[in-house]
Amino acid sequence: ILSAQCTDERVNKVTSNLFNNHPTVFKMNELSQEEIGEKIYSTGFYNNKSKFIKKLCKTLISEYDGKIPETMDELHKLPGTGRKTANVVLGNAFNIPGMVVDTHVMRITNLLKFVKTKNAVKIESELEKVVPKVDWTLFSHLLIDHGRAVCIANRPKCDNCVISKLCPSKLG
Repeated sequence: ILSAQCTDERVNKVTSNLFNNHPTVFKMNELSQEEIGEKIYSTGFYNNKSKFIKKLCKTLISEYDGKIPETMDELHKLPGTGRKTANVVLGNAFNIPGMVVDTHVMRITNLLKFVKTKNAVKIESELEKVVPKVDWTLFSHLLIDHGRAVCIANRPKCDNCVISKLCPSKLG
């Protein structure tokens, strides 16, 4: 929820403080929406984010006894949670393969001509057909890291890229 339109660095700073003081969904739920908003203000869009966090806490407590569900269907239904977040949770929290499609994955898979769409659900589906399921989470993270460090939007470091000789966008 906090990562929307926000850097990982900022989210990490905010969550460190937030989770140190409110380490469980039950403790987080003790905060009002306004208090949550104050604590996450620097992530931007704090009014919407705090509303989703508050709804998420209430849902997790009332429907899941404070525990995070372990299926795509259940995760996807949670307030403020889309397929990307659900796949991150599945892969990283539960070691259930998930194909995470964020802006980096979307951009790089199009540059590499793996896909020809900006639709994240279609990209997820296409990648799942060619990447072994056991590798979905790692594959996603590798593309995300590559997009952050090397194939940076509008300023790619093609000279430092280990796959630039194979990249159709570099060649063409």
